[in-house]
Amino acid sequence: MLLAMFDHCLYFNTTALARRLEQEWAEAFKAFGLTSPQAFMLRAVLKRPGLLQSELSEELSIARPTATRALDGLEAKGYIERHRTAGDGREVAICPTSEAVRIAAALNDASGAVTAKLKKALGSGEFTDTVSKIRGVRLALN
Repeated sequence: MLLAMFDHCLYFNTTALARRLEQEWAEAFKAFGLTSPQAFMLRAVLKRPGLLQSELSEELSIARPTATRALDGLEAKGYIERHRTAGDGREVAICPTSEAVRIAAALNDASGAVTAKLKKALGSGEFTDTVSKIRGVRLALN
């Protein structure tokens, strides 16, 4: 079988998993008109209003241009506002709008439902173990 050659390939298995997980979260966030990256970003901004764009990029392990594009989309949808900081005019603080605050609980619930579905499919312990191991690998390779 052709795919057997990839059984021990980290790249193949993690990207296949990422595509499958993207489908789950895309479906969960479709009702909000958000992509998965936008929804996770908005959740981070809701948790820490005033987060600097550089901090957000670092927190989400994404490049600044990637963050900028996602923030452009969130701003166009009316979910965030950007404010120049007093200390450094080049730095931007991101704040959620009242509309974002209004959907915050539903957004978290939608994400929680996907997590619950995955925990049910994998078992809670296996889910927690897998996330921990994948995070460990990600951090080790940074």
